[in-house]
Amino acid sequence: MGKRISILGAGSWGMALAHLLDGGGHSVLLWEFDDRDFDLLSRERGNPARLADFRLPESIKLTNDLREAARFARHLVVAVPSQAVRSVMSALRGAVDHLEGITNVSKGIEIGSLMRMSEVIVEGTETPADKVATLSGPSHAEEVILDMPTTVVVASAAESFAQECQRLFSVGNFRVYVNTDLIGVELGGSLKNIIAIATGIADGLNMGDNTRGALLTRGLAEMTRLGSAMRARADTFAGLAGIGDLVTTSSSRHSRNRMVGERVGRGEKLQDVLSEMTMVAEGVETTRSGYSLAQLHAVEMPITCEVHNVLFDGKPPREAVVDLLGRKLKAEIWQ
Repeated sequence: MGKRISILGAGSWGMALAHLLDGGGHSVLLWEFDDRDFDLLSRERGNPARLADFRLPESIKLTNDLREAARFARHLVVAVPSQAVRSVMSALRGAVDHLEGITNVSKGIEIGSLMRMSEVIVEGTETPADKVATLSGPSHAEEVILDMPTTVVVASAAESFAQECQRLFSVGNFRVYVNTDLIGVELGGSLKNIIAIATGIADGLNMGDNTRGALLTRGLAEMTRLGSAMRARADTFAGLAGIGDLVTTSSSRHSRNRMVGERVGRGEKLQDVLSEMTMVAEGVETTRSGYSLAQLHAVEMPITCEVHNVLFDGKPPREAVVDLLGRKLKAEIWQ
């Protein structure tokens, strides 16, 4: 029997999940905060700037009233940009006690607090941690709406709730695995966007496949180092939320993070790139928080450090690559 599900955030991923869950027999309400985008969705049943040539089925309900979205739902899906999660969740405090649970699909680490999204949701809504899950993995919205085979992972502090979410989201060619390592799943989904920006920078500098292979491999190593320091399991980073999402995001034409890096690598200013985007590249702000986490936990993350230097300190991209290669020689494994 289908559930009543509200999805907060009508970006590309929010719309794709609305389409997926509607196809799974659930009653779906999609919330859009921006009045102009809500009017466009209401008229056109789509938003070409977010998902070209896609139209929402008429069975999916729309609202720009956050409280209405909360009242409607038995299960809530959080698909707003990561740095907006706290404000949205805090606005719902006291209005979500009736929910069976909340699934987060936002990928990022909050600036300042350095909290993962599930932690922000728990704190913002005062929802018990065992009723909050995170869904992550290699899953571009542009391919999910076409029912292309996709595999992701869902994690929660309570394995039983993760299994509930697994059943909820497993529709058609969208296959969901369960993972009990919530910390690792959230860090993997967030940190890989930094490496995707680095890969884009290398592409913008016209570097080759050798460089990409090095960045992905060494990027995974530093993601795993930080994860281990934060009590995540190392094997999580060898799975869908780690290397799976990393490879997809760093190589896909759909990746906003890779695109930002490529344009910066070609010499464009970060603010100019961001001002032209209609969707959020989560890796930009995650670079700030990832850099801060590396310092907090005294973990060496040279790629993250150099991406931070390029994006926020004005370091020339080619100089950053030279400095990466000029580091002290060492053994490969766990270094």
